[in-house]
Amino acid sequence: MLTPKCSRLSLFPCSYPLLCSPLTVSSTGSAIFQRQTLLFARFRRVLPLKLSKCVYSFGYLGVSGRRSGDSMDSFRGHSTNRLVPVSSMEDTQDSDKSAAPPLEDDETSVYNGYRLPPIDIRNIVDAPPTPALSFSPNRDKILFLKRRALPPLSELARPEKKLAGIRIDGNCNTRSRMSFYTGIGIHKLMEDDTLGPEIEVFGFPDGAKINFISWSRDGRHLSFTIRFDLEDNTSSKLSLWVADVETGQARPLFTTSEIYVNAIFDNFVWIDESTLVVCTIPLSRGEPPKKPLIPSGPKIQSNEDKNVVQVRTYQDLLKDEYDADLFDYYATTQLLWVKLDGTTKAIGPPAIYTSINPSPDNKYLIVTSIHRPYSFIVPCGRFPKKVEVWTSDGKFVREICDLPLAENIPIAFNSVRKGMRSINWRSDKPSSLYWAETQDGGDAKVDVSPRDIIYTQSAEPKLGEEPEVLHKLDLRFGGISWGDDSLALVYESWYKTRRTRTWVISPADRGEGARILFDRSSEDVYSDPGSPMLRRTLLGTYVLANIKKQDGSTYLLLNGDGATPEGNVPFLDLLNINTSEKERIWESDKEKYYQSVSALMSDQCDGDLELNKLKILFSKESKTENPQFFLQSWPDQRITQITNFPHPYPQLSNLQKEMIRYKRKDGVQLTATLYLPPGYDAAKDGPLPTLVWSYPGEFKSKDAASQVRGSPNEFAGIGPTSPLLWLVRGFAILSGPTIPIIGEGDEEANDRYVEQLVASAEAAVDEVVRRGVTHPNKIAIGGHSYGAFMTANLLAHAPHLFCCGIARSGAYNRTLTPFGFQNEERTLWETTKTYIEMSPFMLANKIKKPILLVHGEEDNNSGTLTMQSERFFNALKGHGSLCRLVLLPYESHGYNSRESIMHLLFETDRWLDKFCVNSPDSTTDPKSCGEMEKAAGEDKFVLVGKGGSSNPEEDSEHDSFYSMPRSSL
Repeated sequence: MLTPKCSRLSLFPCSYPLLCSPLTVSSTGSAIFQRQTLLFARFRRVLPLKLSKCVYSFGYLGVSGRRSGDSMDSFRGHSTNRLVPVSSMEDTQDSDKSAAPPLEDDETSVYNGYRLPPIDIRNIVDAPPTPALSFSPNRDKILFLKRRALPPLSELARPEKKLAGIRIDGNCNTRSRMSFYTGIGIHKLMEDDTLGPEIEVFGFPDGAKINFISWSRDGRHLSFTIRFDLEDNTSSKLSLWVADVETGQARPLFTTSEIYVNAIFDNFVWIDESTLVVCTIPLSRGEPPKKPLIPSGPKIQSNEDKNVVQVRTYQDLLKDEYDADLFDYYATTQLLWVKLDGTTKAIGPPAIYTSINPSPDNKYLIVTSIHRPYSFIVPCGRFPKKVEVWTSDGKFVREICDLPLAENIPIAFNSVRKGMRSINWRSDKPSSLYWAETQDGGDAKVDVSPRDIIYTQSAEPKLGEEPEVLHKLDLRFGGISWGDDSLALVYESWYKTRRTRTWVISPADRGEGARILFDRSSEDVYSDPGSPMLRRTLLGTYVLANIKKQDGSTYLLLNGDGATPEGNVPFLDLLNINTSEKERIWESDKEKYYQSVSALMSDQCDGDLELNKLKILFSKESKTENPQFFLQSWPDQRITQITNFPHPYPQLSNLQKEMIRYKRKDGVQLTATLYLPPGYDAAKDGPLPTLVWSYPGEFKSKDAASQVRGSPNEFAGIGPTSPLLWLVRGFAILSGPTIPIIGEGDEEANDRYVEQLVASAEAAVDEVVRRGVTHPNKIAIGGHSYGAFMTANLLAHAPHLFCCGIARSGAYNRTLTPFGFQNEERTLWETTKTYIEMSPFMLANKIKKPILLVHGEEDNNSGTLTMQSERFFNALKGHGSLCRLVLLPYESHGYNSRESIMHLLFETDRWLDKFCVNSPDSTTDPKSCGEMEKAAGEDKFVLVGKGGSSNPEEDSEHDSFYSMPRSSL
């Protein structure tokens, strides 16, 4: 597939190409920050002198319009995300063509253009993705939803509006960066459980991008939106289509081409078999508001009332009234009631509707909207929210609540918004509401009993009818699984203690006789009884599936992961709700395969399900066999395979995988998955360079932290940025070694973060070295997000363990996230020492091992601003560390485009080859150690940098940790 070339537009005449590469800045160990820079130093990203062979023009697309004669000061502070990529890739899918012709890996070319990783990595990344599956309400048909490979960068480069915590594509009036399907295939499920021939949905033009696929309640129709790429690298607006499932014929739903879906929040919902409510762009909407040339006044925020408002580092927030007007413009929706024959009428006034939820009997709608006043410090999910009940044809019934702006929700976990929340329909009743209300003001630090109360009420209560109390909880409400008037399961949990409880209640008795069914720690996976499976009712809702035996006794059906010390063994259990006795009726194979139940397929009728008519859908996979789907029917346990997806990367079909176990020095049992290349023999081939990839987790007990999670028989799924890609490059991969950070009792986990982090890493390294598969001096460490934070900390505190590091989209200075991060709910001012000690930024002068920093320029994840990597790089370079920073234009927290991902893999492969594969075999090699001299007044050695040497080994800094025995600090 050819990728459209980006336009060479510039706002001033220029014959040079615009920026066509990720921004890469590198430091090769020079102890002094280089000030001999290009003219581009006025930008906040400084480009080294080695970029002098690459010519850029600073033309801006759609910004201030300054000409080439303007002062360079006018561009100061602008990010390179406004530089337009030009012709970055010709053919993004052909592995023999690239973003730019393959360049020689010399000291100049590694700064120029998008690069490609080796062909064996590219072949895996470019493998066609497996279709997604969707089953009809009656379980008699299956959709195969076809997907494409990685999108081109040109799609990410489209303009987007960053408003109220969300990103909007203004051209198609949707969230930006949406993935999509390229086609829909329909298969009938035959009586013998085999699949009939595929019926391809047709009728829409070629090149359509398909989103929001939904079955009608009777399963006879599909609804979905389509959009198209336009010639100017924008996207068309969303049009709503319907397809006949029997024939595959698709057609536009609206008879006029002027009605488009507004999918900023909700999009559309089926009311019954032939009626939908659709969120549309108001026909009266004009052009977007124009930004005033002169602001009406300064931007002012005030806290003169001395309110305590603590919020995490949210991004893409509203900045001024112009942003608020833009948010209104794009998010305002006109609801339309539409029949399959094209009959249409507007219901309700235009507003920012965030969800439309029909009642089970199709008579009512729960309509949720947000409104002003907005906030400049929290995203739209905390804006004032109104919840109303309408009839299904749009007549107002009553207001349930109108919640005020919620800027001051405490940052402690389990804190919630004041007032009514989790407002929904009972799935076992035609039109009964339920909701929860906090009794602690939403503040988890307030000790009160009860903490939450669950209420229920009819959609149209009689005059004077008050809501009824259904149940009271001392922990935080977590949801309800409805059965009938005699049975419902209520869930509550508390993060601080990891406690989770399941209650059995009788809704008809309003909670009288309620009892606890399960009371356990959410961390204790060995005690997890599983989750109750749900069946579909004739009204299209889902309720608890009661399984009836021939003797008339009934049971709940529990679907569990089956965690054991040998790995997960998924199961189905019958649970007697009265005696709590269990009977296992299905279990995964333990020896070779991993099997997991995906869906209940025999739920087409109301009432109890007979055990001897039970049918389930399950997946089956092994270490080397990719997942396939099967149907299994009772009573004869007949199994039928319904998919036969090809192996996505046959070159790795014989990879070696083992779940290994080892202990940390404090006795905590740890696990990891060790992958080895196909055909590898430790006795013959010797130790391998190894890439360790992980992500720390917090626990309240050593016992829970020691439990095994995952299965040794699961298929090795390899995503486009997976570390497992380096199996084809001859690496051993230690994937997901558990790094538990434990805080027992009143102790917080992060109080001993560094100590436990290093101890876990030491134990993992010692184990793979002991096995003889890993070269002790050729071990790289890497991670994404909090795993990147881990990587930098390990290079700072345990450089004796690793030869280099790869850190993607991380946060390195915790003082920039002062109101909590990850699972830390204390503020910087409450535990300043913890914040400082956990920040690798504060130890930039201690990091001497090569570290590759990668970050998306448009990262919108809370806490991981792109600035985190930029400032960390500058700190490292300011101390002469060997480091490299790669900023990927238009990418967010995760990376999406083929150009960016291929370049990321190129950078990673180059780094591993240079500083892991070719790292010195012995730390006593004088050529590898550089010139060491004793620091005055200190009992350690420091390296005198070579400063400008072209030999990376000579530029590497090797401090005294290289010759030290492994220890925690």
